[in-house]
Parts: sequence; C-alpha cells; structure tokens
Amino acid sequence: MVCVTRRKTSRTSADPILFSDDAVEVAREALEEIGEGTIGEHIGVRAVGEVAIHRFSSLAPGYKSWEWTAVLACVRGTATITVNEVSLQAGKKASLAPEWIPYEDRVLPGDLGPGDTLPPRADDERLTTAKSLKSDSGFPRNPQAPQVLSQPGLERTLKRWRTGEYGPNSEFAEKAPMTCRTCAFYLPVNSPDTHFGVCTNEYSADGHVVHETYGCGAHAETKQTAEIHSNREYGAFDDGAIEDV
Repeated sequence: MVCVTRRKTSRTSADPILFSDDAVEVAREALEEIGEGTIGEHIGVRAVGEVAIHRFSSLAPGYKSWEWTAVLACVRGTATITVNEVSLQAGKKASLAPEWIPYEDRVLPGDLGPGDTLPPRADDERLTTAKSLKSDSGFPRNPQAPQVLSQPGLERTLKRWRTGEYGPNSEFAEKAPMTCRTCAFYLPVNSPDTHFGVCTNEYSADGHVVHETYGCGAHAETKQTAEIHSNREYGAFDDGAIEDV
C-alpha cells in the first residue's frame, strides 16, 4: 500500500487587484485622511483571507518605527476596492511606552515629602488589630493606635534594619573596632534581647535604629590617641652663618 502525502501550498482567496498599484494608492489616500502628511513609503502587503493589509512607514513625530496600515477588500467580479479599516500600529522595533505600574507600586522610600499623604493599602499586611496579635516578639505595639504593626510587618522591618545602613554587615560596622552592644550611646529597644537600639551620639547615627553589632569610630569607650604636634622641630637657626656677598 502506497501512502501519498499532499504538499501544502500557500493560497489566498484575496482578489489580485488588492495587490496592484491602484490598491496601494487607495490605501494611501484613505490613510492621508487621518494622518495627513505622516504617511511614508509603502513597505509591504500581505493577504489575510479575502483581504489585503497594506503597510506604510509612519512619519508622525514620536512614533518611530510605527506603521500605518490599511485593510482593503474587493468583491470578486466588481473590480471595486473598498477600505475596511485604517490604523496606526507598532512595528517590531517601535518605541513603546513602558508597562504601566500602579501608583502604590511606584512609591519608593524617600518619596514622601512635607505635606504629602500616603495612605496604606486596603490590604496592607503590615497592619493588623491588637486582638489578632498573638505575641509582640519583644516589641510592644502602640496602645494608642487603632491598628498595630503585624508580625509580618515586624519581620520585614527587622530584616530591613539588619541589611540596611546601620546593620551588622555595613561598611561602618565591618571597620569599627567595637560594637554598639557595649556603647553608652546605645539605647536598647525595649530590652537587650531585641538586638536593636537607638543611637544617641550626635556625631554618629544619632536618632537611627542600629543593630547591637553595628559599630563606628565614635564608640563611648574609644580611647584618645596620642596628641599629634603640628610644629616641626627644625633646630636653632644661626643668622650669623649667612655669608654677606
């Protein structure tokens, strides 16, 4: 038994007149009605079923690599070309606007300024009710607030503090000879077991939350270095040693 495989051929049911020079002019004239003066050269045509889609380059400012398109049709036997649709579409290398990002996802730390308002999201996981909080984890919540910091909110905060500018792995901490744990300027948050505190040294991280293993050169136990004299000792200068010429 012989198996015969039919070769697929590319066929179109579109009328050949849709690919003629006359069709190109019909497409251009239709596009000029909506994009006057911005229709560039004809860059191609392709058949889709019984219609032909003509493409023209766009000369519109700000639409680099975009294309004007006109969809043409023709009832067989009539020789009459009709315009179904015209549009401006993005080409393969077109300049497109960046993907839209919701406002709440665009706000970054440091964006809030005086007079600005930034309400929390409706589903903000950082907030919860005091009744739903099982443990404060050593960080008592604000009893005056209608809502309190949730456990996920606390965990995110502690991670941010640990990995931030005043954490144990920062450049200051790595180069410091002593840590905040033994510094008089370090005020532990609630208790030493939290491993975080507030710096009270006006010459260092004053007012910032720091990790107990953070450190700087302004530790309260830093010893005074030997005084450096700025005057160099050149010895006595004998004016009489100068020979008069």
